[in-house]
Amino acid sequence: MPELRVADQVFEVQAAANLLDSLLDSGIKVPYSCRAGSCHACILRCVAGELQDNQPQALGAQSRAQGWRLACQCQIVSDVSIELYDPNKQASRATLSACDWLSADVLRLRLTPDKPVAYRAGQHALLWTAQGIARPYSFASLPDVDPWLEFHIDCRHSGAFADAARRFRVGEHLHIGVVSGGELHYEPDWQERPLILLAAGTGLAPLYAVLRDALQHHHQGKIRLIHSAHDTEALYLREPLQSLLGSAPQLDVQQVSAAELPAALAQLRLVSRQTLALICGQPGSVELFARSLYMAGVPRNQTFSDLFLPHA
Repeated sequence: MPELRVADQVFEVQAAANLLDSLLDSGIKVPYSCRAGSCHACILRCVAGELQDNQPQALGAQSRAQGWRLACQCQIVSDVSIELYDPNKQASRATLSACDWLSADVLRLRLTPDKPVAYRAGQHALLWTAQGIARPYSFASLPDVDPWLEFHIDCRHSGAFADAARRFRVGEHLHIGVVSGGELHYEPDWQERPLILLAAGTGLAPLYAVLRDALQHHHQGKIRLIHSAHDTEALYLREPLQSLLGSAPQLDVQQVSAAELPAALAQLRLVSRQTLALICGQPGSVELFARSLYMAGVPRNQTFSDLFLPHA
């Protein structure tokens, strides 16, 4: 049986066992979320031995060369030594400069990092609380424009990070870990192409950043944004979106409740075969968006999506 070493602890595990499961079964606390290799919450470093990595493309070449792996995607096939991710050493410290409610369910965090954090509109970062709770959230801010890093926390349902976030106070410190993702983004050569942005709940956060990025690049094509929430009281960013409408005649914004969403999606019409669509939200919403876009004639290879997966 292979040996799994973590600091000064050694465990025997079953051959081909999942690394994340083995660590958790051995009492080693490792944060995790999606178990799909997308959130990066379970990142750690392999310092000796080899792991069978079932999703090597999930990390960049430089990170892999440094030994970083995603525990949920690795199997233990021989003796291996692991170093856990330490946000105090490997993440960027940030101060909570603003903390306010955008709706009854959505908490906005604005963080000022001790040093610059490189990211693109549409990406997400792993946020760490002082107590070691980690959860990925999408940037709602725009690099080189906003002086802070903004995240929208869905607090409608209980969760380790959301429960902690309800008690956050301005001046507290968090850590910003791995930045990843990139399906939702804006390319300057899209300038003339029509864009459809479909968001459910806090799926609006990354698309709000992408929308602002497009407008910063003087996007000329039509942009249609549809944002839905479980009810009208949960719709947020109304005033900022209205402000964008006033300065961008090519922009159309529609915010609807879940009951109103099917009618709004039924009105989608393809104005050009060059149309691009970006969609974000929980899996059920993303599936509905993708199906509606396909029925409207948007080619599948011109639809980009990011799923907000529930905690595994």
